[in-house]
Amino acid sequence: MHPFAYRTSAVSGQLRAVKSWSTVEIAMNYGTLPSRFLNAIDRFPNPRAQMFRRGDRWEAISSAEFLRRVAGLSSALAELGVKTGDRVGIFSANRPEWHTADFAITGAGGVSVPIYFNESPQRMAYILNHSEARIVLVSGAKQLEKLLACRSELLTVEHIVAADAGPEAASECLRYETLIAGAGATEIASYRMRASQVQPGQLSSLIYTSGTTGEPKGVMLTHTNFCSNVTDSHLQVHYDAANDLALSFLPLAHVYGRMIDYSFLFHGITVAYVEAVEQVAQAMLELRPTTMAAVPRVFEKIYTRIVEQGSKATGIKRKLFDWSMKVASRSARWRCGEERAPLAVRLQWSLANALVYSKIRAQTGGRLSLVMSGGAPLSKNLTEFFWTIGIPIYQGYGLTETAPVLSSNYPKNRAGSSGKAIANVEIRIADDGEILARGPCVMQGYYKNPEATREVLSADGWFRTGDIGYLDADGYLFITDRKKDLIKTAAGKFVAPQPIENALKNSPFLLNAMVVGDERKYVVALLVPNAVTIAAKAAEEGITFASNAEMASNAWVRALIESEVRRLTVNLAQYESIKRFALLPEDFTFDNGSLTFTLKLKRRIVEQHYRKIIDELYADVAEPRPMVQN
Repeated sequence: MHPFAYRTSAVSGQLRAVKSWSTVEIAMNYGTLPSRFLNAIDRFPNPRAQMFRRGDRWEAISSAEFLRRVAGLSSALAELGVKTGDRVGIFSANRPEWHTADFAITGAGGVSVPIYFNESPQRMAYILNHSEARIVLVSGAKQLEKLLACRSELLTVEHIVAADAGPEAASECLRYETLIAGAGATEIASYRMRASQVQPGQLSSLIYTSGTTGEPKGVMLTHTNFCSNVTDSHLQVHYDAANDLALSFLPLAHVYGRMIDYSFLFHGITVAYVEAVEQVAQAMLELRPTTMAAVPRVFEKIYTRIVEQGSKATGIKRKLFDWSMKVASRSARWRCGEERAPLAVRLQWSLANALVYSKIRAQTGGRLSLVMSGGAPLSKNLTEFFWTIGIPIYQGYGLTETAPVLSSNYPKNRAGSSGKAIANVEIRIADDGEILARGPCVMQGYYKNPEATREVLSADGWFRTGDIGYLDADGYLFITDRKKDLIKTAAGKFVAPQPIENALKNSPFLLNAMVVGDERKYVVALLVPNAVTIAAKAAEEGITFASNAEMASNAWVRALIESEVRRLTVNLAQYESIKRFALLPEDFTFDNGSLTFTLKLKRRIVEQHYRKIIDELYADVAEPRPMVQN
């Protein structure tokens, strides 16, 4: 923890000073969010600091206008009584108002409480009540409607500030546009004065984790937590403020997207906001970004789309695509810098690059030079594929509780790993394989939850991540799975499902996979077929399907997938191998409750939903069951 930071009392949420764990940091002061924001505004004047889409065109907000809006809103919050430590909610999709609200709140000494833009009313009410938020800033008529639907349940909220709320906004709301309309030099000077009084150790945000069971926990992050992470994870990154453009589509209510956007803004990079992931492909073509960050599921979908497009091609185009995919496989280790390649492979890659890979890159705008992945392990094969076609993806690792980055593959990438510990962060592996971490980015605790805090945070600052992994001889971190997700078979063998699932998703005929086998005699899998690629393959045999359900039950499809499962899991230990599988007609999605907000599998939910199918996979096998007590 930073020597000028503070450990919080998880009972009251108040702050108290504690002794630093590292003398190295005594001379370090990472600053605060508003001070870093002001420094960027002063150093990197930008006519398009923020960009957003209105109708069919992109509009820009200059850095000077960005500051004016922040200062105006911050002054309004101060007039409404916001003082140091007061919690203020932000309920918005990714749009300029999100960062305006964030810097306005923290510049007034307040604590921002972000709420995921698609949060349920019950969870929203819990977060705002638990954090005792006094004010909520909301953007968009749709978001305002959701908030007002649970207004009567918000026990501590005194004011709602609504941006872009339309003419139907409730009379009880304060209009954001009105509050910032008259802001000028006086408000900017006042903002600079208030920002200078904010201390690095103050709480800057409460981020509530989106757990699959129980109530979410409020992660307490200080200005030092965030600012140290921006600094220490970007020491060797060289942005070009004049030419770089970043897409912002990872939810800003979550720590990963938020920290990455801080890094863009603090380096003067233009940030273009995309409110829905479905709009990313179009935004890439229109804006031609140079950098962005995403979670593995996004890259999996991009890969799937590439394979689907190739499978639809016919004649020479299809043969060319299939050849280029083979070349990609042969040249992967060379393109990732892991080995030299024969001249023949290099020549083949150059030809494939000119004919195929360049066209794939053009669909992303053709300028991506730094792409970051986090949130879950990205499979080695997928990493190698994107590097091979000329889109460098750097995998990192972290958690909400670590603000978030602990390790990064930048600048020297090792495919399949999560990189080395960033500056001023220590990583070690516990005897049971759990990853432990310590550094200035580690949270102060869980708000009003000392028991949960003690479970994960030691007195000397070591945080128990709950993830299982190992460090190789060069210090690269490899994540194998979540500790709680490890499968323990009836024979007592531990199986890590994520590496197996990632291997299966390398098949062009599979969209998704989930491995099951806890307390069972063997491991099985729920698999989601790729309807597009399978239909194209089946058409070659004169086979057609009336629906996805018919495809999933077809014997020819089952044989195809069975061969893919064998091919992709041939190197697994006997107790890890998939003995049986079921084909599902629909993918795991957020809408059907199978994924978290960050697109991770809700394993327990999926198991409950498909309990009958899973039981059928074990139907003729005697399974151990708990003794029933009379």
